[in-house]
This record gives sequence, structure tokens and C-alpha cells, in this order.
Amino acid sequence: MTPETVALLAAAGLLAGGVNAIAGGGSLISFPALLAAGYPAVTANVTNTVALFPGYAGSVVGGRPELGGQRARIRAIGVTSIVGAIGGAVLLLVSPGDVFSAIVPFLILLACALLVLQPWLARLVQRSSGSRKGDRSPTLQIGILLASVYGAYFGAGLGVLLLGVLGIFLPERLARTNALKNLLSLVINTVALIAFGIFGPVAWEAVLVVAVTSLVGGYLGARLARRIPSMLLRIIVVVYGVVVAVLLFLEG
Repeated sequence: MTPETVALLAAAGLLAGGVNAIAGGGSLISFPALLAAGYPAVTANVTNTVALFPGYAGSVVGGRPELGGQRARIRAIGVTSIVGAIGGAVLLLVSPGDVFSAIVPFLILLACALLVLQPWLARLVQRSSGSRKGDRSPTLQIGILLASVYGAYFGAGLGVLLLGVLGIFLPERLARTNALKNLLSLVINTVALIAFGIFGPVAWEAVLVVAVTSLVGGYLGARLARRIPSMLLRIIVVVYGVVVAVLLFLEG
């Protein structure tokens, strides 16, 4: 990699880690940066998944207290998330690269839409009551399955999607639902990381740069989370994502 590429990816990793810690949606920064660095769409996608993995692990460690008492729930939906993640990873690896490239702009727009809906989904979680259908609802299992397929196939906006699905069915506080969302995201990305690490075209030199700086960005973002309005940051990321999607659509 050239020094310019290293600088681009380092800055993108730093910003992605910070944005994920404050508002979510960091993949909308790191994934386009990998495209701009010259990596093909599939390579950029799997590299982005592997590079941002440490951040998911850190969020689970930080939320361990809120996972207490949810062991049975985790078992009930954990297997579903693994199955969905396997399906999404296989779908990405066997699909022609030009097909993925063609739908990338639409996936980015979907991720932007999920980011816009994040505050509404959070309020939905907070309004959850005991009337929700519970852990073993077939509809919940289907929702987790589809979210897991999406998460392994593309990933941007996965956390928001999971938060919405869990919030509809589980009568829990936001903090506990968010911790469960982080754990499921880690499970899905672990499956994707293993599949992509063995079979995928991972650009490991880019992983090294983005992973390190995203860790730093996540730490700094957590410290700044109370000072920067998450809504303002969310708007900036969404506008950026829409611009990237439009440019990719025009180029395609």
C-alpha cells in the first residue's frame, strides 16, 4: 500500500470506530474508504467485516452486566443467528462479484435508512411491555434469521436492525436489549470472520491498519459520546452514505 492509502484507511478506521461508539453506522465510513483505496467490492466488504471485529468484542465485554439472566434467551436465538450468518456468508462467497457490486449502492441506502430509524427503534424498545411474545416466538426467530443473513452478507446497519427486531418482541429495558444486540452482532461477525478468513479475499494489510485505528477511535468515541450530539453525527454519516451510494450508482 502507498502512504496515501495507509493514511486514508487509518483515518477511516479511526472515524468508523468513533462513530460506532457514539451513534453506530461506522461501516458507512470504512467500507467506502476501502472501495476508494481500490479494493473490489467483495474484497472491501469482507475486509471491513474482519477489520471491525475487535470493536464488537469490546462492546460485549463492556455490556456483560446487562447480559445477566439472559442465558436461556441467548441459547434460544443464538443458534438462529449462527444459521443465518452461515447463510449470509455463503451467499456472499458464492455470488458473482459483479452482482454484489451492482447492489452495493442499494445496501448502503438501506443502511442509511436503518441509521435514520435508529432513534425511533430505540423508543420502541423502551416502550416494550410484558405483552411481547417472548424469546421463542416464530416471528422473532424469522426476524433474527433474516437480520443475521444480512449482517454476514453486508453488515452496515446490522445493530440497528437487530435492536428493532429484539425491541418488538422482548419486554426488556433498552440497556439489556442493547447488550443482547451486541452479543448477537459478535456471534454473526464471528461466523463471517471465520468464513471470510478461510475462503474470502481478505486484504490483510488493510485489516491491520483499520483494526488498530478503529480500536483507538472506539476508545476516543466512548469518551466523547457525552459531548457530541449523536443526532448530529448520525445526520452527517447518513448524508455521507447517501452521497457514496449515488456516486457508486452513477459509476455502475
